[in-house]
Amino acid sequence: MKRRLFFLVLLACLIPLGVQAQLGTFRFAQLTDLHLSPNNPNPTEDLLRSVAQINATNNIDFVLVTGDLTEEGDRATMEKVKSCLDLLKVKYYVVLGNHETKWSDSGCTAFGEIFGGERFEFEHKGFLFLGFNSGPLMRMAYGHVVPQDIRWMKEEMDKAGKDKPVMLVTHYPLMDGDVDNWYEVTDAVRPYNIRLFIGGHYHTNRDLRYDGIPGILIRSNLRDKDNKPGYGIYEVTQDSILVYTRRIGEPEKKWAAFSLTKQYYDRNGKAEKYPDFSVNKEFPQVKEQWIVQTGAGIYCSPAVEKDKVFVGDDMGRLTAYALKTGKKLWSFESGKRIVGTPAASEGIVVFGSADRRIYGLSAKDGSLLWKVDAAEPVLGAVTIDNGIAYIGASDHTFRAINIRTGSVIWAYTGVGGYIETKPLVTEDKVIFGAWDNTLYALNKADGKELWKWTGGLTRMHFSPAAVWPVAADGKVFITDPQRAMTAIDIHTGNTVWRSFQSMVRETIGLSEDGERVYSKTMNDSIVCYATRGDIPKELWASNVGFGYEHAPSMQVEKDGVMFGSTKEGLIFALEAKTGRVLWKHKIGNSLISTVVPLSRREVLFTATSGETGVLRAKNE
Repeated sequence: MKRRLFFLVLLACLIPLGVQAQLGTFRFAQLTDLHLSPNNPNPTEDLLRSVAQINATNNIDFVLVTGDLTEEGDRATMEKVKSCLDLLKVKYYVVLGNHETKWSDSGCTAFGEIFGGERFEFEHKGFLFLGFNSGPLMRMAYGHVVPQDIRWMKEEMDKAGKDKPVMLVTHYPLMDGDVDNWYEVTDAVRPYNIRLFIGGHYHTNRDLRYDGIPGILIRSNLRDKDNKPGYGIYEVTQDSILVYTRRIGEPEKKWAAFSLTKQYYDRNGKAEKYPDFSVNKEFPQVKEQWIVQTGAGIYCSPAVEKDKVFVGDDMGRLTAYALKTGKKLWSFESGKRIVGTPAASEGIVVFGSADRRIYGLSAKDGSLLWKVDAAEPVLGAVTIDNGIAYIGASDHTFRAINIRTGSVIWAYTGVGGYIETKPLVTEDKVIFGAWDNTLYALNKADGKELWKWTGGLTRMHFSPAAVWPVAADGKVFITDPQRAMTAIDIHTGNTVWRSFQSMVRETIGLSEDGERVYSKTMNDSIVCYATRGDIPKELWASNVGFGYEHAPSMQVEKDGVMFGSTKEGLIFALEAKTGRVLWKHKIGNSLISTVVPLSRREVLFTATSGETGVLRAKNE
């Protein structure tokens, strides 16, 4: 007996690593919310100090980097982040944060090109790690996990087996108020053996529960009030996950722990809360005439010509549907995601793609008629006027293209930032904003610059770039993220008035008679201002009751009814002259892009969660 015990002890001493691997014992680090910026050297220094300290720690197996790598989402800064992370002696895995998804001159495609993809999957010592995007792509809204990523997660966990321990890696916490479809994610992953969600975003250490599933958020790597950067360390033992924080030059401090033998949630249960759709009972006259779940995220509005609807999606597909029934007619695949709203005229559909091309397709069958190459992704929405398509891209160029031939009539190359807006074409001008604090006015015929407006804006994030400008009474009207509405002289580019009165953000709309402009406030209301005059004059304000709101969906009037939408799936209709609420209808819980009214009773929509469809109100 003693001899047998001696050999067992000897064997344990000879192969400790094998035993360790069998038990799944390992340690890894987490870096998050790096916020590197070309204008501030401190975040880069903070990251390099953390990398050096992780390298000096012998027992770190790998590093998770959980989003907000940059401040402005630009390619050059992401490449700089990669050069810093490449100094790590161990492998690292990266997911996007909202600063890479909301502000991205590449439509988020540069991230995948630089880091090898927008999600990751790997196994380590018996654990499956899945990382995926949870941010709002190119639109100011709550975080969102797109349908194709939810499918991917389930497929990967099915392959690994339902009892394989899993850690899910995101940027946002999977909670109401952070991710609009948190319940879809938690319900989808609940049947599996989820041990932990790992994320960032809050810049502080948090021990949370996502419908019962444990979730950990780690402090930002940025230096804290004591001027020290920091990061997270996880220790996986035979029966536990221990969570530590370590600041530069200090020992690690444990602050959370999770059992690997305890089940924290009911794997056969449901989310603790779901969105409230009771508003639909208040307005039973509104029905979904048809609705299609496309299975992919949608970030642009639909376009309509005659009996067809055209929708671009996150998978790079431009799909045509029958306007009356929603039947799929055809689909064209571009190389990468479509962000900007397409336009259709004379039987031709025009759209830009993040694959660096502008396309012209036959509206009849989706066949390719022509394409125009750009040097960078094309994220701008399209406006077609008299056979000419106007569209901006991320190569600092704004183009006018003959839709019949695909020939570029002119190209203006003086744009300082990237373009995502739908340009306004009016009189002899084309007017658009870009992410460089600037609103541009060009000559419609030859593309020559007429004027530029900055309004004293200095931060890139305050740019009038997401709003779709409108014009009336010799003025251009815009709103911007500084929460102001501005009227600009259309001939000179001088500010006529600028008002912070209503706390609007990046939405604007014009009445059909040109007498009124509309905008969403950031809490509950739609406001209406007169277009005439040299001072702001509010005509009415209507409490629609949509809560906190900051999504860039425009207001559109049709036959005396003003339509609008929100980041939480609500579409509403108001009497245009008075603001009286006619009806509201909730489609889902994600962003509804600018809707397209077909009549005073019918409205076409798309949602980030992948739906497109038509609502019809029977009466008012």
